[in-house]
Amino acid sequence: MSRSFDVVIIGGGGIGSSAAWHHARTGQRTLVLEQFSEGHRSGSSHGETRAIRKAYFEHPDYVPLLERAYELWRELEALTGESLFQRCGLLLSGPEESEVIQGARLSAATHQIPLMDMTAEARVHFPCFRFPQDHSVVFEPEAGFLHVERCVDAHLRAARSAGATTLFDQRVVSWSASDRGVTVSTESEQFECEVLILAGGAWNSGLLKCEIPLQILRKTQFWYPISQLRNASATQSVPVFLFQMPDGVFYGFPSIDGCTMKIAEHSGGTEVETPEALDRSVSNSDCQPLNSFARRVLPVLGSTPKRGSVCMYTMTPDHHFVIDQHPEHSNVLLAAGFSGHGFKFASVIGEVLCGMSTGTDAGRSASFLKLRGRF
Repeated sequence: MSRSFDVVIIGGGGIGSSAAWHHARTGQRTLVLEQFSEGHRSGSSHGETRAIRKAYFEHPDYVPLLERAYELWRELEALTGESLFQRCGLLLSGPEESEVIQGARLSAATHQIPLMDMTAEARVHFPCFRFPQDHSVVFEPEAGFLHVERCVDAHLRAARSAGATTLFDQRVVSWSASDRGVTVSTESEQFECEVLILAGGAWNSGLLKCEIPLQILRKTQFWYPISQLRNASATQSVPVFLFQMPDGVFYGFPSIDGCTMKIAEHSGGTEVETPEALDRSVSNSDCQPLNSFARRVLPVLGSTPKRGSVCMYTMTPDHHFVIDQHPEHSNVLLAAGFSGHGFKFASVIGEVLCGMSTGTDAGRSASFLKLRGRF
């Protein structure tokens, strides 16, 4: 016998956990189906930190969503008593004509976001960095980072407190939709619902049943030791940072443990056919671009990382998200292709999805992320 819910969410990561909270707290009978164990590190919602910023160089249309995302992260903190968002500012460095600098300036000007031009003072205010001579430098004081695993856990706990059911180690094997509702089958059980939300991250490629060209990229992140004890105090004031260099876009975070700093490359990545084909081991070749970046830009770091981890970017061709109804089924919602910059939006995307499924107005601010023949 199948169990019935108002909404079933496939995926219990950053997006799915948020959607679960928003639906449950509006009284919807909500079920989350996650194929892995709770707190797993097999997808894209792990690695300690994710940047959050408002002067969004990718496109100004994201900024209203970010304004609401900030509010919702703070609301979740108050509800759960968990520290999720650390404000420490964001440093952007790149050639003046680069996407990073021009895009940030455009979003800041369009939405009146504080953004400080620090090109002249950067070397004094941020002595840990060596800035290329041809770079412009801007600083966003309201930016910072999210503790990614804590965020997912907080959303799941809040969802369960509001009445949601969460089932882990439950792999979905099929779903079907009609005007009467949606049927979802796992390896051991069947569920009926009014609305299905596909928030499976890299596994969405096999779930969508429609032609959205999602590319899965293998990505690595590494934690480098702070090389000298005398440098430890200097790194205390390091903000989140992103550099657009000739050989790629690199980013990193202030030290959390006082001993290491996490850096990674936002550009690049190796395509994998399926998530199951992902090589989850890290090798010396994986960290070579970061070793080079650290030597040029962050000499306070040691020459080789102490540890590393692997995750995935699920990319759309235009690198923008897909948040929309399924093209063939209005009772199936898609949350896909977050392209390596989606986690900071998780708090608000859950609200947008809830608005779409319940017929409220919350989805309007994300209308630019609908399919509309984009691909």
